Amino acid sequence: MTLSVEQYLDRIGEAVAGLAADAADAGMDAAVPTCPEWAVADLMGHQGTVHRWATAIVSGALTSTDLDPEADAAIVPPADVAALPAWFAEGADRLLDALRAAPDDLAAAVFLHAAPRPKVFWARRQAHETTIHGVDAMSARLGRFPTASETGISPELAADGLDELLVGFVSRRSSRLRSEAPLTMLIAPGDVDAAWTVTVSAEAPVTTIGADPDKPADVVLTGSAAALYLGLWNRGDEISQTGGIDALGLWRESVRVTWA
Repeated sequence: MTLSVEQYLDRIGEAVAGLAADAADAGMDAAVPTCPEWAVADLMGHQGTVHRWATAIVSGALTSTDLDPEADAAIVPPADVAALPAWFAEGADRLLDALRAAPDDLAAAVFLHAAPRPKVFWARRQAHETTIHGVDAMSARLGRFPTASETGISPELAADGLDELLVGFVSRRSSRLRSEAPLTMLIAPGDVDAAWTVTVSAEAPVTTIGADPDKPADVVLTGSAAALYLGLWNRGDEISQTGGIDALGLWRESVRVTWA
C-alpha cells in the first residue's frame, strides 16, 4: 500500500508550502477549527517540532522515539511568533535533506504496528503528518473544516494514509478504540481498490486488509478515499455509515492519535 519515498518527499514539500501559505493568510493568532485548542502559531510550532524530532531520528542523533520536546532547546519553537515561519521552513528543509541522504537500509527507531522499513516509514509518517496539519492550516484560513475536494488530497495518498492509520495506529495496544460488544467496521473507499476491516472488542483492535466475503461487517463506512482519510483523522464529516451501530461516533470518541 505504501508509495515510493520520492512520492512521500514530494508530498511533504507540497504540504509544507500549503501549510505555510494558509498560515500566513490566516494569521498566527487565528483559531484552528479542526484543532480547537490551537491557534495557528501552536500548529506551526507543533509541526516544526515534529519535523525536527523526525530529522533527529533519521540522522541518528536520536536512537529511540522518546523525546521531551520541552526539555530539548534544539526543537522548541521560538518565543517570537514572527520568527516561526522561517523556523518552520528551516526544519522542513532539514527533514527533507535527511530523508534524501538516508540509505535505503537505514537503521532507525519506528513506532507503528507493521511498520515498513525505517526510511520508508519516516518519509510516509511525515508525509501524512504534514498533510493532516496542512488541512488544519487550511481550516484556519477558511474558518471551518475544509471539504475533501478543497484539500486536493489524491485518492492514492488518502488510501495510503488510511492504511497507515488503520493498520499502524489503530491496532496498537495503546489504542483506546474498544467495545464491550464486539463489532466489525468495514472501511471501503469508493474511488480506490482498497478496503480494511477493523474488529473492535474489549481487546486491542485488529485490522485486516479487505472485506470478509463470508461474514458481512456490522458497519460499513464509505465515501471517497480523501473523505474517509479526513473523517477518520477527525478532520471531516463526509463519511456515509450503514449498519445499526454508531461506529463512527465510537471512533470519534475514542481515537485520538498522538505524535508518537
